[in-house]
Amino acid sequence: MMLRMYLHRAFILCAAIAALSACARSDVVRTSGTRGKTSVSTPVRVSQPKHGATVVVQKGQTVYRIATENGLTALDLALWNNIPPPYTIHPGQRLRLYPGGQRSIATAPVPSRPATSPSTSKPTTTTPAPITPKPVPTPPVAASNLAWRWPADGNVIARFAAGDPTRQGIDIAGNAGQPVRAAADGVVVYSGSGLVGYGELVIVKHNEQWLSAYGHNRARLVNEGQLVKAGQQIAEIGRSGAARDMLHFEIRYNGKPVDPQQYLPKR
Repeated sequence: MMLRMYLHRAFILCAAIAALSACARSDVVRTSGTRGKTSVSTPVRVSQPKHGATVVVQKGQTVYRIATENGLTALDLALWNNIPPPYTIHPGQRLRLYPGGQRSIATAPVPSRPATSPSTSKPTTTTPAPITPKPVPTPPVAASNLAWRWPADGNVIARFAAGDPTRQGIDIAGNAGQPVRAAADGVVVYSGSGLVGYGELVIVKHNEQWLSAYGHNRARLVNEGQLVKAGQQIAEIGRSGAARDMLHFEIRYNGKPVDPQQYLPKR
């Protein structure tokens, strides 16, 4: 009888210890292919815009500090407020915590027209001849030494149109979550949502002349400064800033958009 009571108490004690062990906190890491080594996945920083909200710069604050305190990336905050490198701000300056006006992928400033003084002479009736703008030369296909790849599977539903600011690349139909891959080796120079009209955007610089852009993503999987290989997944197809799930893809040469289908392999 005494032996049975002892065994019963021992069983209850073991069960209690096991229950406490199961409630203990555990950290999960992804194991690499090398035995015995582990690596922790670094979360991608994604800005959470606060529409309508602003902050006033206080003494000692920097773009990075304000962005971090408000759940933004420093680059997004700088883009939304037109702050050029080296991203200097001053006490009393008011900053938006959300995207504002339209911005372009090309970062070169547009020179303003010089002011002209009003003419005192009588206007003439001569009608000037219309000025035909010169077409922007497109670099030949042979100018690119990069081995371009298609960034996503799917049909092209909108093609490039030279001179049309709304058609500076191609749109590739897809399903939400479908992989978006780097079209060539390069480094990520932008990963954010600060360029209005592109949604969640990734820009990859391939060399001093060439870069590619991937817009309307559902999720971005790379950070700025990260090296990527051709074919590596960098995002997921989505509809951020678009009416349907698709990838907006651009190739730019010295900042100017070119027809991606002249450089991508024939399907």
